[in-house]
Amino acid sequence: MRHRRYGSLTGAAAAVALLAGCQSGSAPALSLDGLTKTVDAIPREGQSSCPLAYDIAKAAKAAGADGASAPGSVKEPGAAIATGEGGKRAVPDTPLAQNPGALVSCVFHIGQEEVVVHTAATRHPQAVAPLAPIVAHLAGSSTQDLIAYVNRMAKAEIGEPVATGSGNVVAVRLKLDGEGDAVMVVGAGESGRSTMGRERITALAGSLADQVAAAPYRR
Repeated sequence: MRHRRYGSLTGAAAAVALLAGCQSGSAPALSLDGLTKTVDAIPREGQSSCPLAYDIAKAAKAAGADGASAPGSVKEPGAAIATGEGGKRAVPDTPLAQNPGALVSCVFHIGQEEVVVHTAATRHPQAVAPLAPIVAHLAGSSTQDLIAYVNRMAKAEIGEPVATGSGNVVAVRLKLDGEGDAVMVVGAGESGRSTMGRERITALAGSLADQVAAAPYRR
């Protein structure tokens, strides 16, 4: 499956190899097994709702972001809101097959700004490494900047938002129940730029990370 708007994990093994040397309530807790089952349940063509408990309007308000907030794309109305990769559908020799894991991608908007939230869990650290091509696409990062960013993420504490140099992409390591590693990557606006600004996007990512930690799966 390809992320038409945000890049693709398929065929990104070279990027992962490049980064390999740099790596050091009633709702169930976020877990690799749980996120994998969530991905396996998402139709291959995607679905019209996000299976993770993200309230974009609440997060936007907490971040002081202007504009109406809701699930779905402002650029491609009617397109799938959520897609999944990994799990049973992982293609051999791709990142989420080499480091078994799962990725749920959900599309939202705040005003006219597109916001995509990628949530991934992998068996081994770092969960952000398989998402490197997506981060590079969203942030417009060079290879050198991407490697430096992944190194920064390796040192980040769980719950600590880490912004790219462009400021429009922020990743947060998530607490995972059981084995593995988890990360959420939030990208806003166009490649390498957003009208929301670094501070608001960082606050938005922090709020969304708190939400999924409190209640990761919708019922």
